[in-house]
Amino acid sequence: MRMEKDYGKWVSASRRSLWRTVGLFFILMGPGIITSNVDNDAGGITTYSLAGAQFGLKLIWSLIPIMIALIVIQEMCARMGVVTGKGLSGLIREKFGAKITFYLVVGMFLTNMGNVISEFAGAAAGMEVFGVNKFISVPLSAFLVWWMVVKGTYKSVEKAFLIACVFYLSYIVTGIIVKPDWEKVVEHFLNPQLSLNPSEMTMVIGLVGTTIAPWMQFYLQASIVEKGIKVDEYKFARFDVVLGSVIVHIVAFFIILVCAETLFKNGIQIETAKDAALSLKPLAGKYCTYLFAFGLVNASLFAASILPLSTTYLICEALGWEAGIDKKFVEAPQFYGFYSLMIFLGAGIILYPNLPLIPIMYFSQVINGMVLPIVLIFMLLLINDKKLMMQYTNGPIFNTIAWVTSIVIIGFTLFLFIGMI
Repeated sequence: MRMEKDYGKWVSASRRSLWRTVGLFFILMGPGIITSNVDNDAGGITTYSLAGAQFGLKLIWSLIPIMIALIVIQEMCARMGVVTGKGLSGLIREKFGAKITFYLVVGMFLTNMGNVISEFAGAAAGMEVFGVNKFISVPLSAFLVWWMVVKGTYKSVEKAFLIACVFYLSYIVTGIIVKPDWEKVVEHFLNPQLSLNPSEMTMVIGLVGTTIAPWMQFYLQASIVEKGIKVDEYKFARFDVVLGSVIVHIVAFFIILVCAETLFKNGIQIETAKDAALSLKPLAGKYCTYLFAFGLVNASLFAASILPLSTTYLICEALGWEAGIDKKFVEAPQFYGFYSLMIFLGAGIILYPNLPLIPIMYFSQVINGMVLPIVLIFMLLLINDKKLMMQYTNGPIFNTIAWVTSIVIIGFTLFLFIGMI
């Protein structure tokens, strides 16, 4: 009888502990899932669409090594944020000096500005599928994302971003609607192929750049710091990072799959994600088109909020200015000033007539891939500094994966440049 009571108490305590653990995860979740999912932005969806439409399922295997690299890199950033309580650009300034940080800030600002422009291009393109002119959709989109961050708090903004993540399900639904040949899909994963063709090399760099964008690392670490996650809570943040990295690749997989099974098989060439959405109508029905376009609009608005935020964190941390969504405008004028500048500049450029949006959207992702090794090298030098990270430095597996990722991307980039000469 006593044993039964003791067992009952143990079960009751175990259940309370389980629910407490689950509750704590939901409180601490956010930075990892948001940062990873915002990667499927307008440029990302365009890149995945082009990969499927131009090469079919040939490059779909690359999502596996890219996912592993993303998990490792994001985990490194989150760990640095938890242990040091500082953002990435702030650590770079402290370790490597103001001059190197200045050049990094300028390079990242220019790179991210191209990405911000592509987000508003994506919002305009997606809304045009629903019959809304860009001169209406773009200003409204710019005001919406500006108002949400400037007038909101960290908690309210994070909730809005998490809700936006849910709408990526539209791409999974689209993938199911087109009824793919799953045997061939599995075959391409089991028998990976890659030629040295410049177009394929460029696409692989673009896939890496759009999935592991340099700006992500600055945003993730800054949001970890602003959320106030402690070392003893880190296991929840790490799970958040891993979960986000897996989800983003599931969505990317379905975007490539949809375009490979419809556009590639029918020899239809596209230049944008909007083209992909419209081309699906005669092949898979209008609902596929609307789901694809809705996903594009959601992703574009989501990223149009995050990208300027990431850049603003980077600049303010590097220059020692106050930064944070929870701070008022008078407390952090530079933070809100740069955020506003990037949003309204990006939206304004899109309204300029005859702007070559396609090259901006695609090549901004390729540039992301080329810049990534520079950021990765800074991260590796920081996270292996025992004075900074104490017992939380990288192990040999993480170091190997991160260094191999950097070397492979540098090799691809050099090979691409040599091929162009």
